[in-house]
Amino acid sequence: MPSTREEVGLNENTDTTPDSPWVVIVWNDPINLMSYVTFVLRKLFGYSLEKATQLMLDVHHKGRAVVSSGTRERAELDVYRLHEHGLWATMQKDGQRDGSEK
Repeated sequence: MPSTREEVGLNENTDTTPDSPWVVIVWNDPINLMSYVTFVLRKLFGYSLEKATQLMLDVHHKGRAVVSSGTRERAELDVYRLHEHGLWATMQKDGQRDGSEK
């Protein structure tokens, strides 16, 4: 007697490797005070004063700093929260150099 169920198999071309992490970058701007950037990083990410200060100094001296990494959805949320606090932030796949994915 033939079966009425169809066999459902995995597509051999299915990529099961995890997506590469995304990073969130805060960029230097002429508006926000360094103390405010430090405050926001502590508030949003729970960084210690020392860690938040180091990231803020990277933003100030190097023009940017990676402040978080994770899934695309998490990076989108972090960028949104940074924007809510008036900081210039973007996201990109980890390892990209040109910042083309935002």
